[in-house]
Amino acid sequence: MRKSLLALLLLAVSGLTHAEVQLKQGHPESYTVVKGDTLWAISGKFLTSPWKWPELWHANPQIKNPHLIYPGDTLSLIYVDGKPRLTLTRGASRGTVKLSPKIRSTSAAEAIPTIPLEAINGFLLRNRIIDKEAEYTKAPYVLGGQKESILAGIGDRIYTKGKLEEGTIYNIFRLGKVYKDPKTKEFLGINLDDMGSGEVIAMDGDVGSVNLIRSTQEIQPADRLFITEERAVTSIFVPSEPKQVIDGVILDVPRGVTQVGTMDVVTINKGAREQLEEGNVLSIYRRGELIRDRVSGKLVKAPDEKAGLMMVFRVYDKISYALVLHSTQPLRVNDVVKNPR
Repeated sequence: MRKSLLALLLLAVSGLTHAEVQLKQGHPESYTVVKGDTLWAISGKFLTSPWKWPELWHANPQIKNPHLIYPGDTLSLIYVDGKPRLTLTRGASRGTVKLSPKIRSTSAAEAIPTIPLEAINGFLLRNRIIDKEAEYTKAPYVLGGQKESILAGIGDRIYTKGKLEEGTIYNIFRLGKVYKDPKTKEFLGINLDDMGSGEVIAMDGDVGSVNLIRSTQEIQPADRLFITEERAVTSIFVPSEPKQVIDGVILDVPRGVTQVGTMDVVTINKGAREQLEEGNVLSIYRRGELIRDRVSGKLVKAPDEKAGLMMVFRVYDKISYALVLHSTQPLRVNDVVKNPR
């Protein structure tokens, strides 16, 4: 993400003349990237609205790769002929260079992430949403363990029913929450709870023998097996605004708490059909409470209050996972999410 921040900051400087993008008051004149930094946190040191930087990056086509910066890079603001410019001092005594189309050839794995990956790794790798209940009921399922044991854990052998490929590793899920839109009652999807994974050792017709190589809970009969999703897992989320107006709610907190705070993962009732994309930032509003008007005797709803920001990191058709980046007060299921401002 070296150039992503470079793009971010160069464009932020250009934003001095842009009505909607501004440098943050008290921003540093330079900053050296350290291990543990995230793009979002560093962006917040320079910009009042970090998600605005892609607009300006597109106005600077000389920056070819805005997604990679590395620990040891130093970012500095300078002024040339009265105009602000950004220079990069590479780490490891590589010298000072001006921004250019040249892309450094370095493993993306060394780059700092956009957001803290430890908060979302499990959701990126294993959590799954399905759009139809039939996807679950038609999937291969667990018959039981050795010697007709009911429960099984890591290292145990289980037997399955359904078509599986010998030598292939499958994830094992249990039917979780069914999501419906709180207003329209439309079916949105089903969350599958991750139970573990196993490798198919042998098949006889549609009966399989599976060795459990990972477990989060004890595997039970009727749990379902799914092949690993063929979708890219990335640490690079480009902060951006949604393409269209979003007016949604927090549907669920997957880890099962009632209140939500910074670095918590939530499920929202908007997805790909609303053109949400990974990296989209949304404002969170604490839903106003109902107050009894003692003069009229009626219930009056208090205004929704802005209470935080979230970034979408995984998108399904009708719902998405998002990480709360900042919250000023505890958040709850049914709180409102909208375009950032």
